[in-house]
Amino acid sequence: MRLTKDPVPGFNVEPLSDDLSTWIVGMFGAPGTIYEGGYFKARMKFPETYPMDPPSMVMMQPMWHPNIYEDGRLCISILHPPGDDPHSGELASERWNPTQSVATVLLSVISMLSEPNISSPANVDASVMYRNKREEYDTIIRRQVEDSKLVAAREGILVPTTVDDYVIKPPSASEPEVGEETSDDEKYVVQLDESSHSDSDMEDSDTATEDGDTAAEDEEMSAPEPAPVEKCVGSKRTADEAGEC
Repeated sequence: MRLTKDPVPGFNVEPLSDDLSTWIVGMFGAPGTIYEGGYFKARMKFPETYPMDPPSMVMMQPMWHPNIYEDGRLCISILHPPGDDPHSGELASERWNPTQSVATVLLSVISMLSEPNISSPANVDASVMYRNKREEYDTIIRRQVEDSKLVAAREGILVPTTVDDYVIKPPSASEPEVGEETSDDEKYVVQLDESSHSDSDMEDSDTATEDGDTAAEDEEMSAPEPAPVEKCVGSKRTADEAGEC
């Protein structure tokens, strides 16, 4: 499953063992927001018509939020059926379409927590409090965050509270992970590379030797030959003239 191999920052996802169309989603409150340190669980259900129709999400613990119904259902554009809705004023581009992914939905939900849409609320009272009594609203959220920490502790979940822990960094593709062995193919490439360097060094050495021998031969060929010596044996010249030979 792709979300297992490429997890979405701020979430953990696990399908039910007896119903793969239902996933249990754990959401971590984003660092630097009022939800920091919180752990909120939801049930995501995929219809038989998925991906033509969107999944549904229902919170599994109480959430006081303008875009969450009292029964826990999330009201967010990306989870609404495809097409225009003249009553809500939502554009088709804002609603679900088959090209959307689960990762897109999860990221939209985590963004919705800190930035609710109060123009089209699911919980009108929460929307009014968010707009007119922010301190009272924040107090309720902080209490719910503290309650959610008990859920995380009971399930042994370590909730990230820093950006570095919250954002998942995939390992570099160019560098093997610690303890990862080099494959036989990679070793073979390394051996070939080392052999090519060794052969290249030997060829350079042989070339240098050949160049030295060629230079020596050229030097011998270019050296002037000694002048021929006349032999005066048997000549009728005098001894003085013979000394000039």
